[in-house]
Amino acid sequence: MNFKRFGRPAIIAIVAGLALSSCAANEGDVATTGDEAASTLSGTINGAGASSMGAAQEAWRAGFQTANPDVTVNYDPTGSGAGREAFIAGGTDFAGSDSYMSDEELAGTFAACAPDSKAVDLPVYISPIAVIFNVDGVDELNIDADTLAKIFAGTITSWDDAAIAALNPDATLPATPITAVHRSDDSGTTKNFSDYLGQTAPDVWTAEASDTFPFQSGEGAQGTSGVVDAVTNGVGTIGYADASQAGTLSTAKLMVGTDFVAYTPEAAAEVVAGSPLVADRAADDLALELNRTTTNPAEYPLVLVSYAIVCNEYADAAQGELVKAYIGYIASAAGQAVAEEAAGIAPLTSELEANVATVLATVK
Repeated sequence: MNFKRFGRPAIIAIVAGLALSSCAANEGDVATTGDEAASTLSGTINGAGASSMGAAQEAWRAGFQTANPDVTVNYDPTGSGAGREAFIAGGTDFAGSDSYMSDEELAGTFAACAPDSKAVDLPVYISPIAVIFNVDGVDELNIDADTLAKIFAGTITSWDDAAIAALNPDATLPATPITAVHRSDDSGTTKNFSDYLGQTAPDVWTAEASDTFPFQSGEGAQGTSGVVDAVTNGVGTIGYADASQAGTLSTAKLMVGTDFVAYTPEAAAEVVAGSPLVADRAADDLALELNRTTTNPAEYPLVLVSYAIVCNEYADAAQGELVKAYIGYIASAAGQAVAEEAAGIAPLTSELEANVATVLATVK
């Protein structure tokens, strides 16, 4: 993975220091009964944001609360935009977001953070975005970026359109109108979907990547579950959703180079591994510039990275320690394994885990 702000020796040194300080901290933070160590953490952590990571958050909450029975973790999957707004206003202790904070957001103030401190983006969740569809008689679908962009921009309106037929010569495509379902709320999934189409089909998808769906076309639905429900219960529908919530719906293969590629966690992880950090941001911000234009068929470019957005210093230091412990758990190898089982995510690489741990070491 291409990280520019931390050299590997620095990471190793800091993570080694973390291990030592963790041992020392554990001696004061746990009470030992027999052979078992009991957590002394207590309190409530409130988070809100990306609905894509809803299943993972449920698994993380359960795992963390089992290990820390006096801690309650709440997570409201309101959508990335709403989650960031709530965090900025001080209504939550952290946000989950499928898009990193904008420069405008970073330039503002954060009510839960200490004066003169800021918030940072920490990647904790990697998942493909699936193009889901429900078309009578069609179980498999190949699609390229131009055609997908035209469907969601509203310029391809029938399933037997010549552009779709050319990509699917063996399919029997009905003359059914296309209903393209998008998110009606501000959504990081939409921003990632729009970013993919803007980079791979720029002549068609002329809108800037944004949490808000940019065209007056198709049908809007609230949240990931709303999109999945609308596609499932509609006729001739197509939509986009975090792959972990695609369920039994059919999913399209995307053209990557000259091949049609199905989503897999492994293919999503490959794209992230080759993506650099966003330039010109603070040294402790780990926002990623995803490589959407890859032609490598081992990579699936329609991918989202969800971030835990936290203060680098909390106004309430005790609350900061709770958040630090929870985010540390979800970004750890153990937490990632829990989410992989529950939601089928692509776990963070060991290098990315180390970078997140390095930043968390400075959170207070």
